[in-house]
Amino acid sequence: MYPMNHSNKKLFLEMAFFVVFALLLTNSGMAKSRDYYQIQVYNLTGKVQQSKVESFLKSAYLPALHRAGIKTVGVFKPIESDTTCEKRVYVWVPFTSLDHFAKIQEILLKDSEFQQKGVDFLGAPFDQAPFIRKESILLMAFPVQPTFVIPSFPTPHAQRIYELRSYEGPTEHLFRQKVKMFNEGGEITLFKKLEFNAVFYAEVISGSTMPNLMYMTTFSDMASHDAHWSAFGKHPEWVKLKAIPEYLNTVSKAVKVLLHPTDYSDL
Repeated sequence: MYPMNHSNKKLFLEMAFFVVFALLLTNSGMAKSRDYYQIQVYNLTGKVQQSKVESFLKSAYLPALHRAGIKTVGVFKPIESDTTCEKRVYVWVPFTSLDHFAKIQEILLKDSEFQQKGVDFLGAPFDQAPFIRKESILLMAFPVQPTFVIPSFPTPHAQRIYELRSYEGPTEHLFRQKVKMFNEGGEITLFKKLEFNAVFYAEVISGSTMPNLMYMTTFSDMASHDAHWSAFGKHPEWVKLKAIPEYLNTVSKAVKVLLHPTDYSDL
């Protein structure tokens, strides 16, 4: 071995310190883990199925999740101006880990009260199905906002706007650049500065349209929604950020859904 000079020795000691510090953080639980989220989308034929789904969610599903320790569950419907208003219901459920997600499914199967109160929905006959199909999207929170945030507004649920956005990437590499833009690039920081009250920002790890990311911002009413997005679009930090070459052409498809929370939603 060659003798270690002063600068190399100093560098080695600094690296060793950071490795040990990171291990201590991880082992002590100080290193922040990231949330996982499930978004369920019920596709419906109309009001009859919508009534069945909402009755199940309100009387059986949400209470069962609450008993299992998940206190914040969001249930949303598209705003009235959306032509699919009565044809979809969105359910957002947070989990602390993938293991937590798996265990909740087992808990629900063993929850006799859930099975009893949800029997008409869970055991509906084939010719009276309560929905056409249910989509499930699994997401992992971004590191810049590793846990969800509960917004607070004085306005009634019926006036609040929750905006769910999905950005699909044309390739895996370009998708990663868009994720970087949100995190290291400062897009989330700008959203926070402008008080978009985001519930979450996350990467889809299992879903029908990948690669993609999703996030949900919230507003007291539609006027607030419009004002916030107007301010964002012309903000100098956004104008500068979106022009950086490495962030160009990172989104091949953007889907925006405006939602109202139901009166029994926890969000």
